[in-house]
Amino acid sequence: MPYDQSLDVASFKEVKEFEDTRITVGVFSYNDGPKKLQIARENRSQEGEWRFAKLGRMSKDEVKEVVPLIMKASEHM
Repeated sequence: MPYDQSLDVASFKEVKEFEDTRITVGVFSYNDGPKKLQIARENRSQEGEWRFAKLGRMSKDEVKEVVPLIMKASEHM
């Protein structure tokens, strides 16, 4: 069965923007399944568009901003 975006429901989603990147922390449930935490990074291209990237390593400033979002998201699980 292929992925169907209409079945992917977010019960929490918050974005923290930095200089040329943004990190999204969300809690999602696919097809009424268990709620799961998702952390994603997007980088701004030279044209100003956001593009998905692997989260990879995070700077100390990013961690300080994202950890409270993770704790907030856990309340929605």
